[in-house]
Amino acid sequence: MIKNEAYNRIDKLKEVINYHRYLYHVEDKQEISDPAFDSLKAELRRLENEFPELRTPDSPTQRVGGKPLDGFVKVKHHKPMLSIEDIFTEEELIQWEAYLQKLRPGFEFEYFCESKIDGFAISLVYESGILTTATTRGDGSVGEDVTQNVKTIGSIPLKLSFQKEISEDLKNIVANIIENGRFEIRGEIYMDKDEFNRINSLREKKYSNPRNLAAGSIRQLDPSVAGSRKLKFLAYDIATDILSDNQPIPHFMVHRVLLALGFRTELGKLCSNMQEIVRYWEKIEQNRENKPFLMDGMVVLVNNTKIYQELGFAGKSPRGIRAFKFKAKQATTKIEDIIIQVGRTGAVTPVAVLSPVNIDGAKITRATLHNEDEIKRLGVKINDTVIIERAGDVIPAIDRVLVELRVGEERDFIFPKQCPYCSYDLTRKEGDAIWRCPNKDCPPRQKGGLSHFVSRKGFNIEGLGPKIIGQLISHGLIMTPADLFKLKIEDLDSLERFGKKSATNLVEEVKNSKEIEFNKFIYSLGIRHVGEETAIDLSNRFKDISSLIRVNLSDLDGVEDVGEISGASIYNWFKSEANIRFLNDLLSQGIKIIYPNQLDTRFNGMSFIVTGSLKTMSRDQAYDKIRKCGGNVTSSISKKTHYLISGGKPGSKLDKANKLGVRVIDENEFIKLCS
Repeated sequence: MIKNEAYNRIDKLKEVINYHRYLYHVEDKQEISDPAFDSLKAELRRLENEFPELRTPDSPTQRVGGKPLDGFVKVKHHKPMLSIEDIFTEEELIQWEAYLQKLRPGFEFEYFCESKIDGFAISLVYESGILTTATTRGDGSVGEDVTQNVKTIGSIPLKLSFQKEISEDLKNIVANIIENGRFEIRGEIYMDKDEFNRINSLREKKYSNPRNLAAGSIRQLDPSVAGSRKLKFLAYDIATDILSDNQPIPHFMVHRVLLALGFRTELGKLCSNMQEIVRYWEKIEQNRENKPFLMDGMVVLVNNTKIYQELGFAGKSPRGIRAFKFKAKQATTKIEDIIIQVGRTGAVTPVAVLSPVNIDGAKITRATLHNEDEIKRLGVKINDTVIIERAGDVIPAIDRVLVELRVGEERDFIFPKQCPYCSYDLTRKEGDAIWRCPNKDCPPRQKGGLSHFVSRKGFNIEGLGPKIIGQLISHGLIMTPADLFKLKIEDLDSLERFGKKSATNLVEEVKNSKEIEFNKFIYSLGIRHVGEETAIDLSNRFKDISSLIRVNLSDLDGVEDVGEISGASIYNWFKSEANIRFLNDLLSQGIKIIYPNQLDTRFNGMSFIVTGSLKTMSRDQAYDKIRKCGGNVTSSISKKTHYLISGGKPGSKLDKANKLGVRVIDENEFIKLCS
């Protein structure tokens, strides 16, 4: 076969194979037998081996292949992958709508509802229609590149094309974005119950639930492992702006675009009021057991995309969306013991040690008893039979005691007066339900404080888990967070779990974490009542750390999410001489705080579009440069576009820019603008 004939045959084979892939993996239909389908793929592979120059990244033969990876590369998300705040009751749903109406008085909200599949969030980036990168959620800002593994999933197209019809205008808009730019799709990777049961039937040690198995499969370094498991993908959003008549298309239409592009998605339901939402939620919950996959609730969001975007987000959760979780799952078990845990703020929490019980695929061995008053309210005793409740990812709790099953072997739990870890007398303020250990050097307080400091929302130091922190404390290497920045390789390489390489990696991670955004720095300090959202509000209100150190109670008035209790906590923290000494010690280690007012603003109010291929940077790197200078990246060109950056082989956007009079610059000019 000559090369031209091979090219035509390969092109046709790819088209036919992708058609049958779509039918099988998305539509759950099959027009030809598995052996016939395998035969088509075998012919394609043979021709590509004979003419390797004709093999393309979107070829069906490129789904599984490649050597096992040494590790996963970190990738910064083009747009953050935000988490969704959970609600569990109709009352909370109504409170949320009241909150939205307070933010948008007089606006008539319409809501889009869809099932919340219990899967593993992933972002798919297509460049000129070809899948280039698949990234995990990670911390919301930075994830891991798992492209090799994701390519093994049959329901994810390697090249975008329309499989179903949508309106011609919308189809043209989407086709233009796909052809000339970056198209990003988000969704959940999941595993059907049948596949999960099949894999577990082959193992002595069972996996706990399909979600964990799906996530673990995607994070395997060897892509053949992911390829051997029948993973699926359900798309729920497009992170690329799609404008129709210069307005973002509503969310219900996003799902129709996803369906037209050949993705599994749920068309959901539009609801105009809370009653409709609740009825749909009840309907989904009643049918959840009949679904082939696990669901843990329903996602409800504001359908008007423009309003949704304007509502913004609080912390890492958009204000215009909620996960309406299904009712809690329950089971009965026995309390074998009650132990005491001490948190980083000194809070003393009683925890029930349970006879292991399985709830919704999760093995439950502990349940919180919250505080001394809750133990009295429940009337719980050691050896009691109790009902355990687990709602979503919430920590399991005891719903009630089955008193009628007592046999006389039960015994009361006596709440301690002294800390079981350091023997300090416990304290409890009037009106507070929590007993606390006042000793700041109490081992679990130290460990909890350090774990909070290095967490993703703080300094985000990888490799410093609770076990390593405990080990460093027990060897006298660290007592406060500032000590972390004094660690040397020779301090670590002789310790258990450490060698020269791991010691070097940890010291390097600590060093690289020294540059930190102001809000994350505030969060890392562990000030009581200051979570991620409040830390962001404080970083926006106060220009630098010196301003916070000098804070007065009146300065905190009007700061969103800071009330009387949290305000007093913030004020008292910065008035403590011990805390100021700790702060000075920390800053003396070379910590560089990045303040909001230090961000470059040269592109404020300007919009940019990138078309064609760039020589010295990827598109993502160009987007980062634009955003760091305060600019906006858009995908649709209009008279309001300030700059079009034109690279090699630009698409139709260049012609449109010239017609509209938009300023066109090349890569070198762009670099000069940013320098």
